Amino acid sequence: MSTARERNEAERVRIFDTTLRDGEQSPGISLNKQEKLEIAHQLARLGVDVIEAGFPIASPGDFESVQAIAREVEGPVICGLARTSKQDVEAAWNAVRDSERPRIHTFISTSDIHIEHQLRSTREDVKGQARAAVAQAKDYTDMVEFSPMDATRAELEFTAEVIQIAIDEGAVTINIADTVGYTMPHEFTAYLEGLYRLVPALRAVVLSVHCHDDLGLAVANSFAGVLAGARQVECAINGIGERAGNASLEEIVMLLRTRRASIGLDTAINTQEIARTSRLVSRLTGYPVQPNKAIVGRNAFAHESGIHQDGVLKERTTYEIMDATTVGLQANSIVLGKHSGRHALRKALEEMGFQLDGQALNTAFKRFKEIADRKKQVTAMDLEALVTDELREEISGYALDWFEVDASSRRPPHAKVSVTMPEGGTAQGSFTGDGPIDAVFQALNSATGVDAKLSEFTIGAVTEGQDALGEVSVVVEVDGSTGAGQGVSTDIIDAAARAYVRALSVAVARSRADQAVGLPEATAG
Repeated sequence: MSTARERNEAERVRIFDTTLRDGEQSPGISLNKQEKLEIAHQLARLGVDVIEAGFPIASPGDFESVQAIAREVEGPVICGLARTSKQDVEAAWNAVRDSERPRIHTFISTSDIHIEHQLRSTREDVKGQARAAVAQAKDYTDMVEFSPMDATRAELEFTAEVIQIAIDEGAVTINIADTVGYTMPHEFTAYLEGLYRLVPALRAVVLSVHCHDDLGLAVANSFAGVLAGARQVECAINGIGERAGNASLEEIVMLLRTRRASIGLDTAINTQEIARTSRLVSRLTGYPVQPNKAIVGRNAFAHESGIHQDGVLKERTTYEIMDATTVGLQANSIVLGKHSGRHALRKALEEMGFQLDGQALNTAFKRFKEIADRKKQVTAMDLEALVTDELREEISGYALDWFEVDASSRRPPHAKVSVTMPEGGTAQGSFTGDGPIDAVFQALNSATGVDAKLSEFTIGAVTEGQDALGEVSVVVEVDGSTGAGQGVSTDIIDAAARAYVRALSVAVARSRADQAVGLPEATAG
């Protein structure tokens, strides 16, 4: 007879978050160490089971970020990704070894299209590499995960053979990757059932699924995997990731939570941290959340239709299957004004999970006072945006000193800017543009001498009202390398200028790094 604990484990789906690895592989996203740490700490508060912190062999910066997360973030398993080469596995271990619960995740493709055209190898070599990599990882840690990449386009029997090898060598988690988002729920179910049939030992380890959203089926396929027996789902906040992205963490979590009575499965996620985590990831990556995005979009709990409004006012469940408060969308009572002191600010920030002292608190307080002079009330969401914006670790690059804009409907706007250069000293530039923001961007290009091309530009309001903080996200391209930047201010031009300078700094740094060092081409998921 099974114990309550065994039943609870059987009913729990582990959440493996890959926001910091697969999510960061999205075009234009380049998070520095401090930003990755901030997201990782929030993921721990969210209650994810595993944080895939990065791909340590990819760059010295990625290695340092994974290592910092392993050393500082408590609670979740901290995982590093590795191809099957000895150097990759060793780098992954050295990056995560200081975690209380380190994991190595190694992978190799089992589809013939990848083996022939990408790996330029053979099936026998793939089996040998899988065996060696898992054995090496097992020497370092008991927590080893293995993924047959592009498994859903691979022959079932061959994938089963490779999985058996991985289990024999000590892998305790087997992750089936729908790398290109090709499969459909009924096909995925049949595939997993086939693996269980061919590899009976699969029932003794944790079966995991990693689905991409190229056909919009990532969550549906992940859910099919769970129903077929998978007890780990690899997913990302806001569904970010390669190409069309990964399965959305918030969607799979709330699907299991909302329909728990029907399916008997759930996660250990603290759902009240979902909205805040979504906002943080959006802010730091520069990837806005579409308004009609399930769970975390600003329209997810909004009602325009009079019939819907009438129903919700009479009884919320008439048109809402979830309570907004369960995902952390309730209005926060923290409201500060220009007369609030440093102690009140620190206490408010502590209630939100930010621990600030010394110079960091002074910096936040100075920016808070600047904003409080322009806004009647500073809410919790304003504070969250300000702290995220102000306290991020600036990369070594350009810094905006000041700008001036002369705008009129009778002549083209003209902007003048001053920028502190990476090597020291300042430079000024001036330009006209198609609108005041475009003029500022052109002037920044002139001052820095960088011919950056604007790829994306989005504006959003942090809260409601005429005095709301504006949040600007910018993606620019420099010599084929992209960089994203964000800025927050009550002045949209100021926010846009801050965002552009940050994006420019990232793009220039990435361009130089890409020219100096080639990054690994093969990435799992």
